Amino acid sequence: MKSKLTTTKGIIGRKVGMTQIFEENGTVIPVTVIEAGPCVVAQVKTLETDGYEAVQLGFVDMKEKHVNKPQKGHFEKSGGAVKKYLKEFRYVGCTECSVGDTITVDTFAEGEKVDVTGITKGRGYTGAIKRWGYSILRMTHGTGPVHREVGSMGANSSPSRVFKNKKMAGQYGNEQVTVINLAIVKIDSENNLIAVKGAIPGAKGGIVFIRDSVKA
Repeated sequence: MKSKLTTTKGIIGRKVGMTQIFEENGTVIPVTVIEAGPCVVAQVKTLETDGYEAVQLGFVDMKEKHVNKPQKGHFEKSGGAVKKYLKEFRYVGCTECSVGDTITVDTFAEGEKVDVTGITKGRGYTGAIKRWGYSILRMTHGTGPVHREVGSMGANSSPSRVFKNKKMAGQYGNEQVTVINLAIVKIDSENNLIAVKGAIPGAKGGIVFIRDSVKA
């Protein structure tokens, strides 16, 4: 069974922050620095056993006392250290991978395009203006006393209801977002760092997933 998100490479990382890189001609490139890997192959899923092919990677060591027995048994099968974060990647030819293999930033190369997935910052329950970018109601001609309302909901006689998917107040942020086609500007193999052009979702220290771009 094939997936639309089948990739040739992928890795788990942690967002460090943003900075700038200067090219030789003086061009300034805004980049996001990600601590990517090293990740360990915790499980290899096959068509015979799981119905699909995938590689499960583990990131960030943690103490065994902080995991339950099923999780502990899962890592004992792989013979590796207990990992805090797990993520599956549907590699092309993932059956060639073996449990215990290490995936590092050297899997990628400078100039490649990648897709980065992360969890955006949570902003709680917000109004429609902050959540959807509505305009504030004008301050004159009897408008108010609240000027940050949604505004008109539609006619009262017909259709006498509010249509579905009306953009209103509600939970904003704290959702998974993928930014595609970001270029890799620089790779630091010694410190497991990768610099990606542009911004990625999430706060500093947030976990992100990097894979080769599906549109490149």
